[in-house]
Amino acid sequence: MKPQAIIYLLFSFFVLIISWEDQGNQAVAAFHQEVSQEDAIRLRILANSDSVADQKLKRDIRDQVNASITEWVTGIESKQEAMELIESKLSEVEAIVEAELAAKGLNQDYHVDFEQVDFPTKLYGNLVYPAGEYQAVLITLGEGLGENWWCVLFPPLCFIDMDQSNAVPQEEVEEVEVVEESDEDVEVSFFFVDFFKGLFDSLFGDDTTTVATNQ
Repeated sequence: MKPQAIIYLLFSFFVLIISWEDQGNQAVAAFHQEVSQEDAIRLRILANSDSVADQKLKRDIRDQVNASITEWVTGIESKQEAMELIESKLSEVEAIVEAELAAKGLNQDYHVDFEQVDFPTKLYGNLVYPAGEYQAVLITLGEGLGENWWCVLFPPLCFIDMDQSNAVPQEEVEEVEVVEESDEDVEVSFFFVDFFKGLFDSLFGDDTTTVATNQ
């Protein structure tokens, strides 16, 4: 096989790899959809501490609050209507917390608020909720120093997230963005062409000259 043919074969292989990578990035980016902070109502529960008992209490309260609020907002399409409904039922959320504390024989302070709360970036399936302030039900148990748990109350996404309550670092979300090919990309591609051509000229240049002389 002629050196020129080998050069273009390797270059074609390189272009094919770059193309696959670019298509993969576009597919990942298309799969993810960023949700506006104005479109969601969220829940955040701060445990008293990281002890086994305090974390179990947090999960038990989470389950009860999720079940109740999901039932309340089912069928509601307007965020404003959902906010008004949840705000009107905050006393019922407090009753849920009080009942769980009483069931465990605990005399622990707690606070239930409905306000703007900071959240980290979070992925729910293909939905990206960027870091920022969201209208949220904030439940603080005791000192509120333990590991916290959060989800989306409206539209209801809490139950699909029971086992996946870890935040996603912002840089991981940014990696799904598609970057269009720039002049630098083109220059890199030509660099590889020149590199391979120079390599094969150095390897096969003398042999090519010899063949041409013999002819």
